[in-house]
Amino acid sequence: MTTALFAELRAVWNWPESTTYAIIGSGLINHTWKVVAGEEVFILQSINQTVFQRPDWIDENLGLLHTYLQVHQPEYLFTAPVPSVYGQTLWEIGDAFYRVFAYVPNTRTVDTVETAEQAFEAAKTFGNFTAVLQDFDATQLRITIPDFHNLTLRYKQFQDACKFGNPARIQESMSLIQELHQYHHLVQQYEAFINHAQANLRVTHHDTKISNVLFNEAGKAVCVIDLDTVMPGYFISDLGDMYRTYVCPVSEEEKDFSKILVREDCCRAIEEGYLSVMGDVMSDWEKKHIRFSGHFIVYMQALRFLTDHLLNDGYYGAKYPGHNYVRAGNQVHLLRALMKRESTIINRQ
Repeated sequence: MTTALFAELRAVWNWPESTTYAIIGSGLINHTWKVVAGEEVFILQSINQTVFQRPDWIDENLGLLHTYLQVHQPEYLFTAPVPSVYGQTLWEIGDAFYRVFAYVPNTRTVDTVETAEQAFEAAKTFGNFTAVLQDFDATQLRITIPDFHNLTLRYKQFQDACKFGNPARIQESMSLIQELHQYHHLVQQYEAFINHAQANLRVTHHDTKISNVLFNEAGKAVCVIDLDTVMPGYFISDLGDMYRTYVCPVSEEEKDFSKILVREDCCRAIEEGYLSVMGDVMSDWEKKHIRFSGHFIVYMQALRFLTDHLLNDGYYGAKYPGHNYVRAGNQVHLLRALMKRESTIINRQ
């Protein structure tokens, strides 16, 4: 950020000349800075318009949720944007959009789940976010990323990539392609789930990685952050992404697939934490799909990684040759482990 640009932003939010800023966070989408303005501290963020083509829709969504929560759940800690001196919560400079949030003191983020307690706290906090908005009409929200978790579409894109993608990569990936085709029944389960009368459209975060939770010094979760992907959705998106990113001790970047396993204590912590606040509002149909949510999300991510590999890495990009092929294989191994866990639980029952 240039000095001139920050000076303009400082004027828009009426910060003193002594205000300082420093880039923070590990997020890959938006750019984020910590701003110290006298005795006040803020978070300044620019919105990535490649991912979010309508920043005004994000701003509209946050405004609707903030207004609702102020009336119906005033004690809930919601990280709403701070209005500028002109009353706006989104400010455009050149071709970029900026917004400001109040800094939540004595909190921190974590990038990876190290303990089952962290998984429980995060799952409970994400579940509570949806629970406190149970009576909010989710259809009022704008779709900030169309078809974000549409498994039917992702499978179709995968099929197209298998036909029209890079011929050499298709040939080299044939074993993995065939295995992903074998899991097509998950697409059918997804379609049966969302078309059921008891599959409730809810206010859903859609990006429930652990780094989107603020923890206090005692290790307790305080609130959820990064609300740009909040849209109407189904609980399987949020719970599924927790399975995908909490239960394995290594990330989707791991090349040594022998390290990919499911930590049973983290699985139980996710389920217990989420159900502790969502159990009373979920339908019987939804409860029957708790473990399916993990299969759904992990399978979808494997499809997306391999699709991108077959299409020459045009969406995710690649840090090394075969990067997205490796990530797809990583997610397939995680899917196998989750499905093995499911069959083991069923056999025990």
